[in-house]
Amino acid sequence: MRLFVIDQQARQIELNDVSAPTLMLAIRDSGLDITALCGGCASCATCHVYVDEGWLAHLKPPAEIEDAMLDVTDERRPNSRLSCQIKLTDDLDGLTVTLAPSSAFV
Repeated sequence: MRLFVIDQQARQIELNDVSAPTLMLAIRDSGLDITALCGGCASCATCHVYVDEGWLAHLKPPAEIEDAMLDVTDERRPNSRLSCQIKLTDDLDGLTVTLAPSSAFV
């Protein structure tokens, strides 16, 4: 699986041969600057990303807890998601996301 991540400096990084179960783990394991303080429990919003508009239809809608956590961030947009809640499947090959400013800070 291949992913594209745009970091806080607007650089696009291609992640190849991704085998992580979630987007957050793929980003963290690649060494990119993402806090992911809670480790994937949807309880901190420090893995906040913006999903490329063309990919939104490929994702399940956010669950209530994810939606509530996104509400606590000042940078929420219509395409905001917690990367820990995006399970990577074959149909997400090529997914493009941008790290939100809050994803690098606690």
